[in-house]
Amino acid sequence: MPNFCAAPNCTRKSTQSDLAFFRFPRDPDRRQRWVENCRRADLEDKTPDQLNKHYRLCAQHFEDSMICRSSPYRTVLRENAIPTIFDLTSHLNNPGRRRKRIKELTEEEIRMLKERKYDAIVPDQENHKSNNDTEDHQVEVLQIGQGPTLTPEEKENKDYLKSLFEILILMGKQNIPLEGHNSEVPTGVFIPDSFQALLEYRINSGDDLLRKRFETTAVNLEYCSRTQQRHMLEICESCIRDEILREVRDANFFSVVMEDAVSLGGEEHMPVFVRFIDETNNLREEFLGFLPCEGDAKALALNFHTTMTEKWGLNMEFCRGQAYVTSSGLSANMKFVASQLLEMYPQVVHTLSSTCALNIWLAKAIPVAGVSIVLGAMKDLYSFFQKLPQLKVELERTIKVLFQGNEEKADDYKNVIQTEWISRHDTFEIIVGLLQAFILCLDKITSDNSFKCNTKVTSRAFILSSALSDFDFIVTNVILKNALSFTRAFGKNLQGLTSDIFSAANSLTAVLHSLNEVKDNIEVYHEFWFEEATNLAEKLSVQVKLPSRFHTLQLTNLQPDLTVESFYKDALSVPTIHHIIQGLKDIFSEQHLKALKCLSLVPSVMGQLKFSTSEEHNTDMYKCDLPNPDTLSAELHCWRVKWKHRGKDVELPSNIYESLHLSDIKFFPNVFALLKVLCILPVIKVDNEKFEVGRKRLKAYLGNTAVEHRSCQLAMLNINYDSKQDLDLMVDTYITMYEENRAAAISEMSEGV
Repeated sequence: MPNFCAAPNCTRKSTQSDLAFFRFPRDPDRRQRWVENCRRADLEDKTPDQLNKHYRLCAQHFEDSMICRSSPYRTVLRENAIPTIFDLTSHLNNPGRRRKRIKELTEEEIRMLKERKYDAIVPDQENHKSNNDTEDHQVEVLQIGQGPTLTPEEKENKDYLKSLFEILILMGKQNIPLEGHNSEVPTGVFIPDSFQALLEYRINSGDDLLRKRFETTAVNLEYCSRTQQRHMLEICESCIRDEILREVRDANFFSVVMEDAVSLGGEEHMPVFVRFIDETNNLREEFLGFLPCEGDAKALALNFHTTMTEKWGLNMEFCRGQAYVTSSGLSANMKFVASQLLEMYPQVVHTLSSTCALNIWLAKAIPVAGVSIVLGAMKDLYSFFQKLPQLKVELERTIKVLFQGNEEKADDYKNVIQTEWISRHDTFEIIVGLLQAFILCLDKITSDNSFKCNTKVTSRAFILSSALSDFDFIVTNVILKNALSFTRAFGKNLQGLTSDIFSAANSLTAVLHSLNEVKDNIEVYHEFWFEEATNLAEKLSVQVKLPSRFHTLQLTNLQPDLTVESFYKDALSVPTIHHIIQGLKDIFSEQHLKALKCLSLVPSVMGQLKFSTSEEHNTDMYKCDLPNPDTLSAELHCWRVKWKHRGKDVELPSNIYESLHLSDIKFFPNVFALLKVLCILPVIKVDNEKFEVGRKRLKAYLGNTAVEHRSCQLAMLNINYDSKQDLDLMVDTYITMYEENRAAAISEMSEGV
């Protein structure tokens, strides 16, 4: 459906102009200024939802400085854009011309009107020209329902493109790969891919338009080229992302979170999520797409910023948080990206992600080969026991037999393996405690006749057992377990209640003091750690030796007197402690700690502190985000008094979300603004799981899709399958982007056939 400009005396339509059309904003103040400047009395009666959904202003009514053209096909307004250019006098020169009164239509009426033929509307209008009210109604029907007249050829082409888009959207939603086979196709043999098969199925099901288009086409020819499919998928992805970003822009402030790299199309990509507070004051985290992570740190930083600002249209001036969850190979590059972003936008606080345990984040950032090997083996081990239910049952039996003298411990471990134990703050303690059980279970699976029929399972079990029975794996896990024990409670608090997070911000100094003590006395600590590793190796009948990579490098020729214990002290214990300390200093900057200490605004934290809080110092970094910064001190005083002298039956809100939904929170505008900014920081957990479904859907997509069939665009459609898909917009965008005019579009489609 075309867009019509709501400005008085403006007759522009989106299908007859290259101008961009903009929705009325959701922000109450800006929306009211738009309505007032339009000078249309009928708009005053419209609800905010009606204005946002059904009314647009074209770009002609905005100053050029208010418009940002991020690409040839994407035009967005700046956050504070107000329409100021209007023609309010042309009707004086044409007394017969006047603004039509607009009748409000229901959603059902709009849907029915779309289905009517244009030819049926025109005669009806002519029969009622004598009645002014009826004439006004019919003009509006024409505007909302149909738009400009299309030639039969143009309409047929648009309907054809709609059919193609519908097939692609279906493939994305149902996770159907574009390729229809896994084996190589012999030369000269035509096998239709999934898109072609669905297109033919639709033809056979009675789609006359598609049948007419392809009835003279040979069945062994490609109906729609891969290039055209790719272009259409890019438009689908862009339209879905634009719908998400529209809400982000309405929310004003946001944060970005990037997860560990995944393989897509033969290249490594990082999933990108955006966090924001929606219009109902709920924290949401939405999937935005993938970012290629090839190249060095400088190239990655430039690509990140260009994609965010120019391609996706995000205004980083309103970004307030950033977090990255990456493995050791990429962590150094992402650290550089974070520092570059902070230089350009000092308020983009670099924090830990609430989805990643601190100890796992620290381990991934340690650039030691042995640590990377251990993390990879642990991931493979976890995935192995998730594949088949009987494998996990076999592991539970092994645990029961191994800990038969301690049933309570056996039950605890059996509960642990039901969780995602590789992502916990005590992961390395779990792997050390269950290492014997894992090896025994894997060996049993390898030799058990009941598993012999599945050679893939037994061979994988043998490889994993060999990896776990290596002294390098054992000693690395033991050292990580002990070195990260000093941050275990600290990291657990960061994923706990709001009061726990606030306490963690004030305990970092003590944690760093303990780690520095270990660093200064590393010889003593390493001796105990190595002794624990050798005892465990002896229990498992594993030989204590130097790692194979050491012999490969032939370092023994250079250091003939080197012992296993001294090697692991210099190669593992010392760098591990060093990188843990440095990692904590990097992620918990003064800016980050100040933000976490602002959580004393939450009433339950204020109560624990006996209401003797001093938030003014910590809130300085957010002064420019406040509606009335001059009254902040007085407002904070009133906020404390409100909760200190509350009634006996009034409970203190325990987290940010409860505070944001207080009925009288709008009476504290500065506190409200501070809580909203704090809430979007990546370190704060999403309170309601239904607002974090994007992450789960991404995980499901990656788990259910073979690497060679993964696609950035299809993943976007699959993860956001319940988002709004405007087919008319997609078709118009496709024609605008890839065709010079409608005639050229039809010509190209014919040549493709």
